[in-house]
Order: sequence, then structure tokens, then C-alpha cells
Amino acid sequence: MAWRRLAEALRPRFPHKRVRMAATSQLDQLIPAEIAGDSFSAIIEEVASTDGVHEILEIGSSTGEGSTSAWVRGALRNEVRPRLHCIEVSTERHAALVERWGAHEFVHCHHTSSIPVELFPSAEEVERFYRDVPSRLRHFDLVTVLGWLQQDIDYLRDHGLSTRGIAQIKERYSIETFDAVLIDGSEFAGYAELDEVYGARFLLLDDTETFKNWENSRRLQADPEYRLIHADSETRNGSAVFERVV
Repeated sequence: MAWRRLAEALRPRFPHKRVRMAATSQLDQLIPAEIAGDSFSAIIEEVASTDGVHEILEIGSSTGEGSTSAWVRGALRNEVRPRLHCIEVSTERHAALVERWGAHEFVHCHHTSSIPVELFPSAEEVERFYRDVPSRLRHFDLVTVLGWLQQDIDYLRDHGLSTRGIAQIKERYSIETFDAVLIDGSEFAGYAELDEVYGARFLLLDDTETFKNWENSRRLQADPEYRLIHADSETRNGSAVFERVV
């Protein structure tokens, strides 16, 4: 999910005090697509249509109206139709995702977490980042930010979704390395998610100016095995695309 959606749609749902999740969480609210009709969406479509791209992973599909639509458009242009694996942890959004794209045989909708809660950062790590890094996370007060972290962890635990979803998809479909990956799920899972998919030919990052992909973007820029083919720090909260060159 993109950062502005957090601010506009999810702000009321984050108490600082940890509480038991209600039967219906605001994480399950359907929210508008953001990656649509912009340069990042166009690049996603081009990547999906690229020769040699066979296995695509999208982390954070939501209802499938944004980046998922771009992946599908590109896949339909690809002579060898790639498989698109969509991860969405929200129960309601996953249901909408299946309704939107479930009839397409090459689209596989996974209701799972990309990583288990054990791989999420601690509150201390998030607070340290907030204090030391001049990212756009500072547009929000620290109590709110830590509330977002606890909300994500509570949702996974309370819904029994704390799993190694990426690893399970790779095992189930005999995927050694994905050809293209979009990291746009939980604000706090991006760093661990990159470890799970490192080596993919294309790595696409949304929210490069917040906690989600701040370190990932800089890690890939410093890696001579990847080249930066797109960077936009202004649209939403930044995006970047890297291609492996060796």
C-alpha cells in the first residue's frame, strides 16, 4: 500500500496502546488505487511485457486496481505469458483482488503475509530510523508511526497470517528466482522482503522516501550488479526500478 493511502485512509485506526483487533479491521477497508496513470505504472507494464520475464511477484496488491492492472496489461503483451503472483494480506482486499482477476489463469492471488512477524523491525529500530533519517516518515508523529507497526503485527497474529509467504510461493511453484518483483506491501516489511527476492532481474520499489524502501533503494544503488533505470522521488513518496546487469 502506498504512503498517502496510509495517511488518508488509515490514520484513524492506529491507537498507540496495543488493543485486541476487532472482528473487522480497518486494514480490510477497500481503498483507491494509487499506482495508475503515471510513469511508474507505465514501467511496470513494460517490465511485464519484456522478453524473458516469466515469473512476477507483486507484494501488496490491494484490490488489484492499481499496479496489478499494469502487470496484467504488460503480461498480455508478452508472447510467453508470465505468471503473476499477487500477495495481499488483507482479507477483504484479497477477496476483491480475486473477484477482479481470479478468472485469469496466469494471475495467482495469495492470501498470506510475505514474511512472518519475527522478521518485522522492532519498535526501537523504527524509532531509531525516525530519529536519524530525514525521510518523509517524519511527516507523521512517532506515536502514529509506531501504532502502524503494531497494527500490522497484530493483524498477522490475530488472523493467523504470520507466514513466510514469499518462500512458500517459490517452493510451491518451483521458482528459484523471480524475474520481476514489486515491493509495495507493509510499510515495515520491505527490508526483509528484499532479502527474500534479491537476485531478481527487475526490482521495483514504491515508497523509497519512507521506511519501506529507503534502505532498499540505497542498497541497490550501491550494488554493481544492478543498474538504476527509473527514479522518481516526488510522485507519492518516491519510486525506483533496478535491473540486474550480471
